[in-house]
Amino acid sequence: MSTIRFEQVSLQFPGAARPAVDRCSCQIESGKLVVILGPSGCGKTTLLKMVNRLYEPTAGQIYLGDQNIRQIQKTALRQRIGYVIQQSGLFPHMTVAQNIAVVPKLLGWPRTRIQTRVDELLTLVELPPHEYRNRYPTQLSGGQQQRIGLARALAGDPQVMLMDEPFGAIDAITRASLQDEILRLQRQFRKTILFVSHDVEEALRLADYLLIMQQGQIVQYDTPFNVLTNPANEFVHNLIGADDMVRQLSLLRVETAMADLPINYSQNGTPRIDRSESLRHALSLILKTGAPKLTVMDEETPIGEITLEHIRDSASLAATR
Repeated sequence: MSTIRFEQVSLQFPGAARPAVDRCSCQIESGKLVVILGPSGCGKTTLLKMVNRLYEPTAGQIYLGDQNIRQIQKTALRQRIGYVIQQSGLFPHMTVAQNIAVVPKLLGWPRTRIQTRVDELLTLVELPPHEYRNRYPTQLSGGQQQRIGLARALAGDPQVMLMDEPFGAIDAITRASLQDEILRLQRQFRKTILFVSHDVEEALRLADYLLIMQQGQIVQYDTPFNVLTNPANEFVHNLIGADDMVRQLSLLRVETAMADLPINYSQNGTPRIDRSESLRHALSLILKTGAPKLTVMDEETPIGEITLEHIRDSASLAATR
């Protein structure tokens, strides 16, 4: 099991006027990508770093599956959890291959298995092994370094990934490309991912669930759709820009608003759309084709359907019509 459960978790640093994390409770479902969102200083990174015990809570408990993480030796715990930070954190004196091999070596994998895994991961993040395995981090662009950082985090095949604003120092075009990469990899492997961000557009684009923090507390934990259409309070409303719903259509994925396929489902020429496409694209396709609905696809498998009504509800436009 790769669920993560926080039970009344708090952390107060010595001399601080208030807790950095204050009585936080929630459960992260296995295989979901959860974005921790909030302004600077709200406790996002502190909460994240308690999962791999870089920080220890002063109160409360954290569970990985059914096991209290305090019962897991720190090194063993960190070998089970992938960790990606903003500046990639690559060791500059090591080659790309050596960086990716760090955790497999700690796990005692044989050399041939490690070499195979390195090449497999470089191919996965779309960096040809023969071109990149012997390069050093200084010979890579920022985006390439982040891809290597992601590959290194995946090297031991962890079921849990912690990502601390991994694209925060990357230009907008490269950032969008890396976000696409995360979505592609997540569709393929379904890791449990905690992803810290202060960027609302990034959070809405990536998240299965949003965990929104304010002054050390969790103020809302829900799907992007539910947060946008029913923000918990004025802080959440203003943070995500809930009034600008038309703009949000380009940030919400089709799968967040689709309905289940009916029992008597038959495609019968219904236009298709990928689950990861935006609601804005879905709206455009419906208007262009005149179709009453679209079939939502996961690669070649139909998984749902979406109509104009679903999109309208998602954007909370009904009240303006």
